[in-house]
Parts: sequence; C-alpha cells; structure tokens
Amino acid sequence: MKNLSPLVVASHNPGKAREIEVLLSSLQIKVTSAAALNLPEPEETGNTFEENAELKARAAARVANMTALADDSGLVVPALDGAPGIYSARWAGETKDFAVAMACVEKELRAKNIEPTGTPAFFVCVLTLANPRDEVITVRGEVHGKLTFPARGNKGFGYDPIFIAEGCRQTFGEMKPSVKQRISHRTNAFKLLLKLLEQEKAA
Repeated sequence: MKNLSPLVVASHNPGKAREIEVLLSSLQIKVTSAAALNLPEPEETGNTFEENAELKARAAARVANMTALADDSGLVVPALDGAPGIYSARWAGETKDFAVAMACVEKELRAKNIEPTGTPAFFVCVLTLANPRDEVITVRGEVHGKLTFPARGNKGFGYDPIFIAEGCRQTFGEMKPSVKQRISHRTNAFKLLLKLLEQEKAA
C-alpha cells in the first residue's frame, strides 16, 4: 500500500490513539486522529475484531479521503466464552467507565464459581489499514496472561489494571508505557503490519 502520509488514526479513544501515534512515529509520516478531524464514529456491527477494524478503517478512509488505520481490540476471557471480547468497550457503558467493566468481569466469573484472580485471559488487537481506493491490510496481535483483582495501577487504560502478561508481575496498569509497549498486543500487531508494508515496498 503506497502513500501512507498523511494518515488518520480511526479512533476516538484518546489513550488508544496516543499509543498508535507513538508506534507510528518510526514511519515518519504525518498522523492525525479521527477526533481531530471530527469524523463520525461508525456503528460497530461486525461479529469479529477483524470485521469491526475493517469497517472503521474503510469508513474513515472514505470520509477523510486519506489512508486510515483502525484498531479493534479487547479483552478475551475464555472462561466467559470469550467475553467481553468485541464488546469490551460496551461493558464500560455509555460513560466508558472501565471500573464498571472490570467489576463486571469479576462478577461474571464469580457467578460461574470461578476464582477471578489467576483466571487466564488475553488481549487482542486487530489493525486494519485502508485507503480511499478500498485497498485493505489487516493483521492481528495478541498478548496472553491472567487476571488479577482488585485492579492495580492507574497507568494505561481500559482493562489494563486487571491484566498481568505472562512472565510479568505488574499489571499493564502499573507498567511504564514504554515497558508495556514492548510486549503489548498492539505492538505485536504493529510488528506484523510493518513487516507486511516492508515486504510490499520491496516487491
């Protein structure tokens, strides 16, 4: 996919947009956000992370008439049949209060007589790059670990305070952003995306 600059990050989540902009910095391209351009938020009607990421990227590319990068991500708890999954943001309600969402995860696990702390979980990040010509590249990154309660740390965003990645002691909410970025699901997805772009450029 040629001519990535300028690029719009198709997210109205400030924490997510900030992480993506930092990860894009190595590409030396001009980056703006959907919020800065006042782009409408499309309804996420997909049944998978991939479908929702492509939906958001295509919508932003079409309206802004520029290349768009969309992220659809969330927390997956196998013991809850994959919930909250693609509904991760919706569990936080209209006010996007993730304290409510995290409490809901704990409540749902206890309702199944499962001890919440130590329950396996993983974060998923699907990135879709789309341009106005409807060319699309989609990649998926994951980071596996376990849950912990009560929530710990006020760094990061979303479900970060209840997630401990494999091999770590701190939650994502306790980690310095630079440490989290080395191992996060979003970073893993970005590595795949950059590899595909480099291969395309070399072809």
